[in-house]
Amino acid sequence: MDEKNKYFSSKLVRFFLNQRLVTLLLILLLVGLNIYVFNHISYIFNPFTVLLATVSLPLLLAGVAYYLLNPIVDFLEKRKIKRLYAILLLYLVIIGLITILVVAIIPVVKDQIISLMDNMPGYISKVQAIIEKWVGSDLFLQVQHSLNFNMTDIINDLAAKASEIANNTFRGIGTFVGAVTNVILALVIVPFILFYLLKDGKKLPQYIVNFVPTDLRGRSANVLSEMNGQISSYIRGQIVVSFIIGLLLYIGYLIIGLEYSIVLAIIASLTSIVPYLGPAIAITPALIIAMVTSPIMLVKMIVVWTVVQFIEGKFISPQIMGKSLRIHPITIIFVILTAGNLFGVVGIILAIPGYAVLKVIATHLFNWFKTQSGLYTESATETDQMKNH
Repeated sequence: MDEKNKYFSSKLVRFFLNQRLVTLLLILLLVGLNIYVFNHISYIFNPFTVLLATVSLPLLLAGVAYYLLNPIVDFLEKRKIKRLYAILLLYLVIIGLITILVVAIIPVVKDQIISLMDNMPGYISKVQAIIEKWVGSDLFLQVQHSLNFNMTDIINDLAAKASEIANNTFRGIGTFVGAVTNVILALVIVPFILFYLLKDGKKLPQYIVNFVPTDLRGRSANVLSEMNGQISSYIRGQIVVSFIIGLLLYIGYLIIGLEYSIVLAIIASLTSIVPYLGPAIAITPALIIAMVTSPIMLVKMIVVWTVVQFIEGKFISPQIMGKSLRIHPITIIFVILTAGNLFGVVGIILAIPGYAVLKVIATHLFNWFKTQSGLYTESATETDQMKNH
């Protein structure tokens, strides 16, 4: 009887171990247990966390600069210029452009920023008076009564939220100063990291692949290649699109005579890096200034903004960005909001390229799982039916 039970139990064990899905679930269970254990001894990883926080910003900035400048270095190298000399030549050009920027453009931008910050409280008060006058009109009171809502309560809630944000901002000044210090240090280190990336960056994927088991190196190289393509196309495309948007808005604001045109255009250019949500943020200061100036200026500003957004959506982005990421707009909005709640401003900026990288990894993992699990094999009949259709 005992031998029979042993035979039955061993056969049952072999049956479960031979099932690939059961084996996969056991592996996931072990991974979950490891995560649980490491979560309770997380203090061991504090030095690595500090190291990662220290090097992440310089590496991130150097990576963005690498994707922007590497095509230029490759182009010069194809023109029979040694790569080292091409990098040095590019650095000289960048130093010259920065010098021109500091001497000619920054003083103008600084004066406009100072003037805008000084006048903004008055502008907000005027806008508030205009809204209160509009809210107090007979027509709006009738609409408010028919729709059964109280605009005064909404304004009070918004004012309370604004006050809370202001208080949090003042409390976070120390954190902001520390962040500025980290940014300055990162900017000092970035040129050195960028130099070696431009010089030896092409060797990095192969160096990483060498750590992967031999049987997986081909697949790993494909994953790294796709990730590189997704990130490079997004960074280059998004920055070029943002620059063009800022330039078009600056020209439009100059034509209609809107104050602080260069500052408003720079704000729009910087915020356009975040798809969909960025333009909604950038239009707010322009609306305030145009509304305070005159109703005609408000109409002109809206026309300029609409025309620029139309040109960007129909002509600029399709040509520059293309279909490289293939991400639905609703997915982009959800990804940005989630990343913003989890990681703040940095999460918002890195949401889309991070999602693109995770999408590449998840796609390859799923394809590998389909081939290894045997759960997605198609019968000959199903294959013939698909071919007929």
